[in-house]
Amino acid sequence: MDSFESAYKNKGESQIVWYPTEEQKKEANVTKFMEKHEIRSYDELLEKSVQDSDWFYPAILEELHIPWMNEYEKVVDLSNGKELPTWFKGGRTNVYVYGLEKHIENGDGNRIALIWEGENGATISKTYAQLKKETDQLAIQLKALGVKKGDRVGVFLPQIPEIQPILFSCAKIGAVVIPCFSGFGADAVAFRLRDGEAKWLFTADGFYRRGKIVNMKEVSDRAVAQVPTIEKVIHVKNIQRTKLDPTFLYGEQDIFYDDLLNKKNEIMEVKPEPMASDEPLMIIYTSGTTGKPKGTQHTHFSFPLKNAIDLNFAFDVKQKDRIFWLTDIGWMMGPWLIYGTAILGATAVIYEGSPDYPNENRLWELVEKHKITIFGIAPTVIRSLMKFGGNVREKYDLSTLRILGSTGEAWNPKPWLWYFENVGGGKCPIINYSGGTEISGGILGCVPIKPQKPCSFNGPLPGMAVAIVDPSGTPVKGEEVGDLVITQPFLGMTYSFWKDHERYLNSYWRRWNGLWYHGDFAQKDEDGFWFILGRSDDTMNIAGKRIGPADLESVVTAHPKVRESAAIPIPDEVKGEVPVIFIVPYEKIEGKETLEKEIKELIADKLGKAFLPKGVYLVDQLPRTQSGKIARRILRSAYLGQSLGDTSTLQNPDMIKQISLQKHSN
Repeated sequence: MDSFESAYKNKGESQIVWYPTEEQKKEANVTKFMEKHEIRSYDELLEKSVQDSDWFYPAILEELHIPWMNEYEKVVDLSNGKELPTWFKGGRTNVYVYGLEKHIENGDGNRIALIWEGENGATISKTYAQLKKETDQLAIQLKALGVKKGDRVGVFLPQIPEIQPILFSCAKIGAVVIPCFSGFGADAVAFRLRDGEAKWLFTADGFYRRGKIVNMKEVSDRAVAQVPTIEKVIHVKNIQRTKLDPTFLYGEQDIFYDDLLNKKNEIMEVKPEPMASDEPLMIIYTSGTTGKPKGTQHTHFSFPLKNAIDLNFAFDVKQKDRIFWLTDIGWMMGPWLIYGTAILGATAVIYEGSPDYPNENRLWELVEKHKITIFGIAPTVIRSLMKFGGNVREKYDLSTLRILGSTGEAWNPKPWLWYFENVGGGKCPIINYSGGTEISGGILGCVPIKPQKPCSFNGPLPGMAVAIVDPSGTPVKGEEVGDLVITQPFLGMTYSFWKDHERYLNSYWRRWNGLWYHGDFAQKDEDGFWFILGRSDDTMNIAGKRIGPADLESVVTAHPKVRESAAIPIPDEVKGEVPVIFIVPYEKIEGKETLEKEIKELIADKLGKAFLPKGVYLVDQLPRTQSGKIARRILRSAYLGQSLGDTSTLQNPDMIKQISLQKHSN
């Protein structure tokens, strides 16, 4: 066992803390699917799902009641290679048909499709029948405006109820959406719209964040000025929901969303466009912390179906569920929530506001008020909320919760256990979920019929052929650490990068022949639990000993004064690399020498003296991408005084100056 593995063993994550009850196992979607197909165990399901895709995908899509506009000839055609599979060759479908229209035809139009709440407590709910009516009217008006199949439509919106009909109306007519994060600046929005050659843009006048109005129109105006292909901008009067009427200047290019819905038109009906498996539904851009953002192309056959499959098996979503995820339409989990929940006929709950405003209990109020049953969040948010202490279940009725979810980054034990005990009451499994924008969902996940260890995954999700390999691409042995790879094509795989197929091939397929390189460092322990240890390009090699940032950070955050931390490697003449650690404390610390000494003692005790950091620095915040991930590569570049590359996707770019000065502060 090498030093990295030994270090990992000392993290205190060896104990199983949750076992499913017999009732939980019996009622789980995955159990019923296995019983129906006479499959004896989850491991057998995983093996059969990747070895026999001709059985698995038709079986699960039948289970999810996915109708076809034209039947397919073949489940998957690999004649163009693993890198470019054709799914359901010859078939035609549209997510509008299988995600919305089917519920009306099945007599389920009165079920709630969406619950929205604003930061000030205002709420709106829509049934599936109401959603279809609004979607159909909007599709008619978009068609009348000249929006055609294949046209790109930008969606730069906060988390508001109009998102649902906008996504489904664009899908219905075959237009391609380009989601943009609501907190982006003008240049970041403009890049995505310009790169995608968008002709149309949905945006809003603004939204509330921590009680203040964010002027979204000003940002969208500056972005549109940089995108010559934009023909019309459709505005949602979102701020006016609060009875305020701020003055905005609109021009000939601008149209109001409500006016479109109320407008009479000669076109009385728009039929859903039959879409082939290589025709796009969405171009969603990755955060682009290295190089320019990558536009992942997804189709009606990929992204929504993968969403629904994962929600069915991992999150156990049923029609009666109300599922909330703290996210944004510009990140994968935003469309994931909208499409996947609708396909399964459940209720999506979305929130437009800050998770800790007007107080730290805002999210728990949402759970109690809307009787949320499945609740998802990023570890970063839990770290920020746990500093307030206390057992939130003593203040709020969270008894409706049955599943907790997490994604976005690797956990540390302390916040995972806080989430498990204080939010879930020790009764709800945490469905740890890791994949990405280019995956349309998860590679690894948990299922509610398997035990759990803190920070772990039960393993690959159904349909995902996954391995851990060494630097030569050979599967590792036993508990060795290595790169997470996917060995077979999967439903949900990005079709390519928009206008950059070579970059797509170089990013995922050309490191090792026939293996999808995902960039995560992983390990499988002796009990069969999987762990993500961070990005493989963040891995440190200290005097020939490998260690990931998650190992160091888990030890450091175990200190009672440390809220969160980030570890980066810097060059060293003797060891090759040594770690430097940045710490965000719970409260201001006078004289950091004592804390630094205690941190080094912890690391020496838990990991060994070989991994002692060269420096420990206190900062107000860690630099994060807009999706909440720690931007370690930018952190390292700032500390070393190197070029930062694209910083437009950082939440807090002002922190870079503070970090760049740290090297000279000791």
